[in-house]
Amino acid sequence: MEFPRRTVVSPAHAAARLSLPLLAVLLAMAPQAAHPAPPPGHPSPGAALQLIRPGAEQSAALRRTGVALDSIDANEYTYIEVDEAGKSYWIATARMKIMRGDMVQFDEGVTMEQFYSKLLKRTFQSVMFVDAVSTTSGKR
Repeated sequence: MEFPRRTVVSPAHAAARLSLPLLAVLLAMAPQAAHPAPPPGHPSPGAALQLIRPGAEQSAALRRTGVALDSIDANEYTYIEVDEAGKSYWIATARMKIMRGDMVQFDEGVTMEQFYSKLLKRTFQSVMFVDAVSTTSGKR
């Protein structure tokens, strides 16, 4: 008696086949130890970074600096429009208080292109999800 052949796919190969948005949703559903669970459709920056760049260490140093142009709070996240050397873009981090004109420092994160927020009913051209943001008041 001959048994039919089955193809065995390792978990690493199966994960590689998933698209980034689907992977982000799966990661968002996984329990997080250090941060509150992100709302559905939002990736965990640290987990996504490890999947995209395996072995990448998250540095304690905040490497990027800019000025906050605008901010939007949505559930556990704060979206911040940042001007860095004349170029503006959006970052997202755990909910925090920030004022227009504040100086922000943050680590490199995971960027999602054409990111649609169901809660905000808005598509961002791109959003960089970051773990750590520190601020200093721009009004001195």
